[in-house]
Amino acid sequence: MEPDFMVLKDIKKTYWWKDMEPVYALRWVSLTIKDWDFTAIMWPSWCWKSTLMNIVGLLDVPTSWQYFLRWKEVKNLSEDEQSLVRRNTIGFIFQWYNLIKKLSAWEQVALPLSYMWVSGSKAKDRCYEALKMVWLEWREKALPNQLSWWQQQRVCVARALVTNAGLILADEPTWALDSKTWLELMQLLKKLNVEQNKTILLITHDANVASFAQKIIHIKDGLFVNEEIL
Repeated sequence: MEPDFMVLKDIKKTYWWKDMEPVYALRWVSLTIKDWDFTAIMWPSWCWKSTLMNIVGLLDVPTSWQYFLRWKEVKNLSEDEQSLVRRNTIGFIFQWYNLIKKLSAWEQVALPLSYMWVSGSKAKDRCYEALKMVWLEWREKALPNQLSWWQQQRVCVARALVTNAGLILADEPTWALDSKTWLELMQLLKKLNVEQNKTILLITHDANVASFAQKIIHIKDGLFVNEEIL
């Protein structure tokens, strides 16, 4: 039996604002991700989808939850232990890229390695290989404003890969890409899943993007709707 990479049970996230009714972003959402899965979560645009991704990535805390990652219950981990999980286990591909304006492509990719105390020639080699994997090694000195949308997204992907994380979280990674470049990105993610055994969890509202996954989980209004095996 394949091991479970992560198990989330009855995840609930509620927001309260003064003098307003509570907003239920997530309502008892459960999902299981196995090692080497490629899973897409289909979710309408602007419907708290990033909330779930942030919870999975240990960037947000739900209202109530059970979350097991590599058989360890996350709520029992200290903040330092959670930071280690984020640093060593998870690679993030953010919808808005989160690139720093004054850093070159190479420096953007090298940033996660600085938190792992990887420097010098070893860091340089790993950054070059990550950029080469996304066909962008020739633009290593370019700043974000010198890169196209697709090139900025490639930098974001390389940054997620440079730590050799086993889990890639991708939040609407194709949102600003044209039909040719979104296809290239999805083919790259599929290749990483098949050839490098990366576990990938992707959130999208696009059925064409979701079709690259092995499994699609449909969520609406913060509730699990159904699961589709491809």
